[in-house]
Amino acid sequence: MKKFFLSSLATAMLTLSTGAMAANFVEGKDYTVVENPGKVEVPGKIEVREFFWYGCGHCHALEPHMQTWLKSMPSDVNFVRTPAAMNPTWEVAARGYYVTEALGIRRFTHLSLFDAASKNLQTIASPDSLAKFYVKFGIPETQFKSMYSSFPISSKIAQSNQLARQYKLTGVPAVVVNGKYVVQGEDAKVPQVINYLIEKEKKAAK
Repeated sequence: MKKFFLSSLATAMLTLSTGAMAANFVEGKDYTVVENPGKVEVPGKIEVREFFWYGCGHCHALEPHMQTWLKSMPSDVNFVRTPAAMNPTWEVAARGYYVTEALGIRRFTHLSLFDAASKNLQTIASPDSLAKFYVKFGIPETQFKSMYSSFPISSKIAQSNQLARQYKLTGVPAVVVNGKYVVQGEDAKVPQVINYLIEKEKKAAK
């Protein structure tokens, strides 16, 4: 009985501590406020948009925490991945991402490419290297290359860059909550701040 009481007490203290920590998330330290808020893709849902680059070690470190968060993501939240294309090097991988999205196989290739790029950046260094990587997922090299520079993919790249400018992003990973707040980091604190801002938005909407 004593053991159970102590365990319960410890759990309660941990809950209080976690709540207190969340309450202490502050603007300018744990997140920044966007000067020119962006529109969300799905009206009525709170948007969480993650900007990343496959060759970014910090993005790779954050990914497991985001994957865990996605498993318990509230139903009134819309999660959007946006590959950063803020320079020519990043744009190569971003175009590859949008090709896989257009072909409906992104969920099979996303983590595999993250892991491959973390071990060998040459995997995402050029359209040719990406084309060879995606062959194992059933995409013929000719098909990948024809889509790589297509108008629909280029439009996605333009949108990614427009949003990055609007949110004044200087690097990745960066998570934008509801077009209003930017959260940066690579550890388990990031999802905690995201949840805090989601609740902040829910309260503001009431």
